[in-house]
Amino acid sequence: MERERRSDSNRLTCMPKPVNYSVGLDLGGSSIKSVAISGSELLAQTNVAFDVERPLDWLEKTRGILSQFQERFGAVENIGVSAPGLASKDAATIVCMPGRLEGLEGLNWATALGHSKAVPVLNDAHAAILGEAWRGAAQGFRNVCMLTLGTGVGGAAIVNGQLLRGSIGRGGHLGHASLDIDGPLDVTGMPGSLEMAIGNCTIAARSEGRFVTTHELIAAFQKGDPFASKVWLRSVKALACAIGSLINILDPEAVIIGGGIARAGESLFKPLQACLDQVEWRPTGSRVAVFPAQLGEFAGAYGAAWAASETRRD
Repeated sequence: MERERRSDSNRLTCMPKPVNYSVGLDLGGSSIKSVAISGSELLAQTNVAFDVERPLDWLEKTRGILSQFQERFGAVENIGVSAPGLASKDAATIVCMPGRLEGLEGLNWATALGHSKAVPVLNDAHAAILGEAWRGAAQGFRNVCMLTLGTGVGGAAIVNGQLLRGSIGRGGHLGHASLDIDGPLDVTGMPGSLEMAIGNCTIAARSEGRFVTTHELIAAFQKGDPFASKVWLRSVKALACAIGSLINILDPEAVIIGGGIARAGESLFKPLQACLDQVEWRPTGSRVAVFPAQLGEFAGAYGAAWAASETRRD
């Protein structure tokens, strides 16, 4: 039987039913990314939007995604979940996610999805770096950091081959490192954090209301707008100083940059490298590699699928 080609990200690839497969689900602010993987083969990936105003619509849509996978590929062997917030120590639920996605805190995903096996639950940034380490830009590194630049700034780190979780799961929240003790407070109460310096959440304030999104700012920068250049290059300098600080603290082999802002390409990476040339400590003369992420918006789903398959082996 020929495989049906996908014409968009929301159609499932028609394939013979495998013996077993794992599903990774990544719950975002307004959509759920998912992948179905059997061994080394990607069976399908989807990006399904949900209504943020409708209570638990995200859970209903998640159940629908699993139902579609089961119709095409048979019963799901393993399920993993990536979501914002702090995951519990037993990785069964998100224990802290105030302010949005009502119903997420304390939800036992194995019960909610009617799955007979444990469903590992990961913080979304933790899942993203695990996905990149499994199949993306972080492959082969035992010490690597990742920053995701979007509405906020997510972060995660792998240290000596192990995901940095910390005592209660806060480990790796790199976007909340303070760069300005007199700056505005971020969502964690930290003044002048990296998130406030480059996250899309503050673009209107940083640009004196001239730009609504960072993509608009970058477009103006690319056209040579002096004001846009000033705002953007200051943001990039803040990112470089944060990366330089992380290098001093964690001594990684590489730093991976992902998220929507990273799609700016050379407009980000060229001035970023120039700033790093000024602030990075290089006692042996070698620089830390800085790469764009490879898995894009599906990194968290890949990480969740990896965690699900590893849980099966435990």
